Amino acid sequence: MSDARSPAQIEADIITRREQLAVVLDEIGVRVHPKTIIGDAKAKAAEAVDRTAGRAFVAVNRTVSDVRARFVTEDGAPRLERVIPVALVAVGVVGLLTVSARRRRK
Repeated sequence: MSDARSPAQIEADIITRREQLAVVLDEIGVRVHPKTIIGDAKAKAAEAVDRTAGRAFVAVNRTVSDVRARFVTEDGAPRLERVIPVALVAVGVVGLLTVSARRRRK
């Protein structure tokens, strides 16, 4: 039961370790290559943009749904008690802007 290894076993261990080291060095070379770094940065940026765009979409969709709920009933009928005042205000603002624009031209 000796722990002594033969020269052939030592040489086989050295060869195995060299091969493992070569694989590790190849992986490091790929990871630190400029194209890999740029690709990773692009992927992270695209992911951040997608995440932000998704959050923005959800926020806008929620806001539109909230506004729609204020002006339309659950069955889809307009709430005239809310639609008519808003429409009158919009017409008034457009009228004021039109009058103001005409005065500036003269």
